[in-house]
Amino acid sequence: MGVEERRQQLIGVALELFSQRSPDDVSIDEIAAAAGISRPLVYHYFPGKLSLYEAALKRAAEDLAGRFKEPQEGPLGARLLRAMRRFFDFVDDHGPGFSALMRGGPAVSVGGAHSMSHTSATNALIDSVRQAAYEQILSHLGVQDPPARLELVVRSWISLAESTALIWLDGRRIPRAELEAQLVHDFAALAAVSAAYDDEMGALLRRILKDEPPDGPFADLVARLLTLAS
Repeated sequence: MGVEERRQQLIGVALELFSQRSPDDVSIDEIAAAAGISRPLVYHYFPGKLSLYEAALKRAAEDLAGRFKEPQEGPLGARLLRAMRRFFDFVDDHGPGFSALMRGGPAVSVGGAHSMSHTSATNALIDSVRQAAYEQILSHLGVQDPPARLELVVRSWISLAESTALIWLDGRRIPRAELEAQLVHDFAALAAVSAAYDDEMGALLRRILKDEPPDGPFADLVARLLTLAS
């Protein structure tokens, strides 16, 4: 293999192993064996486990950010539901790695001490995923310069999606499909509460709901709430 081809192979192998177990529990020997090469050859392409982890993390972050991309066609509720399904596909496929990432990255070390530069790099990648998701949601809302309350709603919802996924991974006690729908409902609920305090958010919510079909996820939430009220 050429240098770049071998690097990409090692990144893919490491990402697969990190997806199955916490990166802390994966050794360079295991990565080398899975790639079919010797341990010294791994170090030829990467200085150590930390640099390989960061390369795998970058690829995973790009993949995760892409899960929020969705054609701007059809009602918003259906678009969000499709995005949540792809998001949970990623979480399902990369559980231990996703958990380690969102909790600040693994405790891999350099010279026996956790690398501050590694922590900064990890945080920067996580923030890039959050920002990509934020910008995608705004584009679906047709908003370029969001007011403060809308920014609060969208960023709070992204944080909620992360927390929900982490809790779900710990035992998977709630059916995944229910959580995907619930998160779409959560977005509507956050927007509705904000709209109750702000005319601009109220106008935005009315515009969103105007295009929602009677069998869509937002209408489903309204029906469930009316059942509770009665």
